[in-house]
Amino acid sequence: MIPLQFSPEVAEARAAGRPIVALESTIITHGMPWPQNVETARLVEQTIRDAGAVPATIAVMGGIVHIGLDAATLNALGQARDVMKLSRADLAVCLALGRTGATTVAATMICAHLAGISVFATGGIGGVHRGAELSFDISADLMELAQTPVTVVCAGAKAILDLPKTLEVLETQGVPVITYGQDDLPAFWSRSSGLRSPLRMDSAAQIAASHRMRATLGLPGGQLVANPIPLVDEIPRDQITPFIEEALAEVARGAVAAKAVTPFLLQRLFELTDGRSLTANIALVLNNARLGAEIARALTAG
Repeated sequence: MIPLQFSPEVAEARAAGRPIVALESTIITHGMPWPQNVETARLVEQTIRDAGAVPATIAVMGGIVHIGLDAATLNALGQARDVMKLSRADLAVCLALGRTGATTVAATMICAHLAGISVFATGGIGGVHRGAELSFDISADLMELAQTPVTVVCAGAKAILDLPKTLEVLETQGVPVITYGQDDLPAFWSRSSGLRSPLRMDSAAQIAASHRMRATLGLPGGQLVANPIPLVDEIPRDQITPFIEEALAEVARGAVAAKAVTPFLLQRLFELTDGRSLTANIALVLNNARLGAEIARALTAG
C-alpha cells in the first residue's frame, strides 16, 4: 500500500472534486531560513486558495508522503534539520528509512500523480548544467517530465543552467514546452531568455485542453508551462547575467559539486544582487501559483 496521507483540507477537496495544485517542499527546507520559509509557503498556499483552488504542499515525514501540510506539520518541516532533498532516486529510500525529506520537482511530480493531482506549481525546473558535456550533470526533472503526466507551471528553467541544451533534452524526450502569453522563453528571474519558445498558449483553458488531449492520445509524460515573471518583479537578463557568470566561475574553480551546485549558485546570486534575486523568486512563485490554480480549475470544469 502506498504510504500517502492527505491533510484534512486536501481530503475534503478530493471528495468534493475541487481543483488541487501540488507544491514542492524544497523551497521550505533548502531555499530559505526559518521563519521566512514557512511564511512564504503559507503565502503561496493562500494565493492558490484566493485563486479558487486548494494547495497541496508535498513532503515526506515519518515514512509517509504527506499530501498537504496542516499548520503544525508545516511548522515542523520548516524547522527540521538533516532533511533529505528528494528526487526520483531518493524517494523510496527516504520512506523506507522513516526519514524526513523535501520533494524536488521530480519527486513532487511522482507524489502528485500518485495522489491524483494533475497540476503542480513551482519556481523553476532543473535542467542541463553548463559544462554537462564533461560533467553529465543533467537534472532528473527533465526525465520526470517525459514520463509522469503532470502539468508543471514554472518561470522557466533556472537561468544558471544551459538553457539551449535544456530545451534540446526536453524536445528529445517529447516534452511540450509551452510559454504562457508570449513568444520568448522566460528565464526564471527574467522575462526573456533570448530563445524562442517552442510553443505558446494564451489561456489556462488551452493548457488544460492540451493536458486532456495528451491523456486521450495515450502520450506519456507531462507538459511544462513557462510563465514569465511579472514585469514589475523581473531582473532583466542584461542585469542578472554578469552575476550568474561570476557565480558560475566560482563553481568552475571547484567551490562545490553535485547536488550542492544549485543551492550554492542561488545563495551567491542572493548575495551579489543584494537580495533582489530572492524577492524576484518569491514573486514568480506566487505568479505561478495563480496560473496553476487557473489551470486546475479549467481541468476540473472539463
